Amino acid sequence: MKVVLIGVGQAGGKITQALAEFDYDMGFDAVKGALAVNTARPDLSELDIDTQLIGQDRVKGHGVGGDNELGAEIMQESATEVMDNLDGRLTTEAEAIVVVAGLGGGTGSGGAPMLTRELQRIYNIPVYVLGVLPGRDEGGLYQANAGRSVKTCAREADSLILIDNDGWKASGDSLEAGFERINDAIAQRIGLLFASGEAVEGVGESVVDSSEIINTLKGGGIASVGYAAAESSEDPGENVNTITSVTRNALLTSMSLPDAIDAERGLLVIAGHPERISRKGVERARKWMEEETGSLEVRGGDFPIDSGKLASLVVLGGVERSERVQEFMDRAREAEQEKNKEIDPMEGLENDGLDDLM
Repeated sequence: MKVVLIGVGQAGGKITQALAEFDYDMGFDAVKGALAVNTARPDLSELDIDTQLIGQDRVKGHGVGGDNELGAEIMQESATEVMDNLDGRLTTEAEAIVVVAGLGGGTGSGGAPMLTRELQRIYNIPVYVLGVLPGRDEGGLYQANAGRSVKTCAREADSLILIDNDGWKASGDSLEAGFERINDAIAQRIGLLFASGEAVEGVGESVVDSSEIINTLKGGGIASVGYAAAESSEDPGENVNTITSVTRNALLTSMSLPDAIDAERGLLVIAGHPERISRKGVERARKWMEEETGSLEVRGGDFPIDSGKLASLVVLGGVERSERVQEFMDRAREAEQEKNKEIDPMEGLENDGLDDLM
């Protein structure tokens, strides 16, 4: 799946760079362009990918200070400039645009949905948002920002792929080390998703192509991605249980949005050496996924790659009704009410007491 990446804000820029580096190091050639956009000059200076400073006349390169309404305004004013910069990167090869952002900060949470809306207006390929939720310890402002941004991104994007920081933090991690490890995990999972179908070694029996990814993520709403791997046997018959086991681990213990299992659509990609992938194992794991997620629309296929391991990549679409999402939105609503005591509490993702950003 050939994609162009646009990182918005500090976290968005760092994750975009990690994705581009992973794709380059693996030789997948799925990332056809990468651009980081920010209102803070120092954040851009740390990156090796192409960058673009916006809002210079309003915030003088100092960022928006967590104000996501200001972030949205600046992105709206700068949309034409960003589009001009993007034109040279969007060739006929590109099958999707991915806007990457941390949803707690001002530039990312405000700018990402605004940029997504403009991209949808101009281009006729899918526009996805890869959004990172702030951890519980990152403060009420970040929670409220993310709640509003989730609500708006889920409406504007073809799909909002959510990453929950709290789900991937390890005890003892410093803040910086924790973010770096999470960025690497995101790059591995999302990088493999983009590369699915781009066979680099041998030919699989049922190779996943980009249309299956697009169909899994269609319909808007929220999506989640999981990954797990284990050593494989040279005999594919001995790998039936291995494939089932790594699929269970990916779905139950390693999703980017933990505990969000009920889904409308699913995709199972088994990556590994083509001669070690058991079709019986893939089909058994796919049927188990159907039962576990309650979805009747679970696709399955191979990703041939030269590796001694077998990996399971799980994609779930339509998980916005999960308890995990509702729990976060409730927390975001409470944070918003602390900011503005006049807001009435409401229930649900579509009507939860959080102002729409746009």
